[in-house]
Amino acid sequence: MSNERVNPPELSPATGFSHAVVATGSRVVLLAGQTALDANGKVVGDTLPEQFARALANLLTALRAAGGTPADLARVTVYATDVAAYRAHAPELGRIWRESAGRDYPAMAVVGVVRLWDEQAMVELDGFAVLP
Repeated sequence: MSNERVNPPELSPATGFSHAVVATGSRVVLLAGQTALDANGKVVGDTLPEQFARALANLLTALRAAGGTPADLARVTVYATDVAAYRAHAPELGRIWRESAGRDYPAMAVVGVVRLWDEQAMVELDGFAVLP
């Protein structure tokens, strides 16, 4: 399995994401949206960075349970209820990502939404991975 990150010089520099990922492998893992829910189904964390860390941990837990690693992620979509706050916290969110998932960034998008399924949730992550 390989994930080739493609960042053409004609595009703005990719910081914290890849413009494209060419994934080859034999298994695709589709990851459901994950918010900052704990094992009891309650949203934890009062700040966007706290909720982002928990949502990412939940996404990576699902990925590992399916046999994957963060390097196998080909695509992640982040849904944020406040994109301005997401941008303001971007350096801290990037640090959380690197500490949890490393520097092999998938293709990513951040999408502003009015609200998420859990009203207290500020952020949700979903994605897919390609495994060997």
